[in-house]
Amino acid sequence: MHFIRLVAVLCCLQITAALPASAQIYDMREMNTADIASLDLQKTVVIIPGGVLEEHGPYLPSYTDGYSNEYLTRRVAEAIVARAGWTVLIFPQIPVGDGGANQVAKKNIFPGTYHLHFSTLRAVFMDIASELGEAGFRRIFVISGHGAIQHQLALDQAGDFFNDTYSGTMVHLTGVIAPARVLPQLGLTNDETAENGFDVHGGMNETSRMLFLRPDLVRPGYKTAQPQSGTTWRDLVNRGGASNWPGYFGSPRVATASREVRRSCERKRRRCRSLHLRFSTD
Repeated sequence: MHFIRLVAVLCCLQITAALPASAQIYDMREMNTADIASLDLQKTVVIIPGGVLEEHGPYLPSYTDGYSNEYLTRRVAEAIVARAGWTVLIFPQIPVGDGGANQVAKKNIFPGTYHLHFSTLRAVFMDIASELGEAGFRRIFVISGHGAIQHQLALDQAGDFFNDTYSGTMVHLTGVIAPARVLPQLGLTNDETAENGFDVHGGMNETSRMLFLRPDLVRPGYKTAQPQSGTTWRDLVNRGGASNWPGYFGSPRVATASREVRRSCERKRRRCRSLHLRFSTD
């Protein structure tokens, strides 16, 4: 496990070797008024990491998405400051979101899911965008990988508001990177692929991710977890309709940290390409 995690860090942080000595990534929580006032706003990107309290079954923490967003935020920040002259200001994480996978199962109340309504979430991000816009910031990335459609729409609309009002660029970054349906060489056998099925929540994907990021928070019972699989959304609704549905879809027991290592390296390449395109007109 330690070797796998070392490989993960080396693979996903290799971009840091190219960081210029003047590269700066700041944590807004630690800055005073003079620090913030001294920033070159035209060359500063604000990154707002998101999160959501959403049940992830009996093996993963409800803040699984938040831990992923924290990790992605740091990697994206490093990619930005690798460009000469750029600074990143990381905003405090916004630990709320709209919707939960339990709603797919038509269970509106489920232990671990505590969500905001769409209008509330949108207002939160619009208010933050207004404050940043009035302060003179013009580039904002939101990193919030929660898959609920209304959640993503709220962030997109907050970005549209900022762009129209302040003539800046606020992008829900994780919403513009298309997920790959066929992921690179994850080492799944045909039987494992069939067992995992339509993996949208708490299955092989997210369990592998947490084994990579925070193995201390993954309960060991995942190794014997019974699959909750299907090939369509209708299959998942039917699965979730059972009174004993455990809160995940897919098959956690086929997860390994090394599969997330491979995913992370591929995502890093796609993310850096996206960042290059995003800044190529600046």
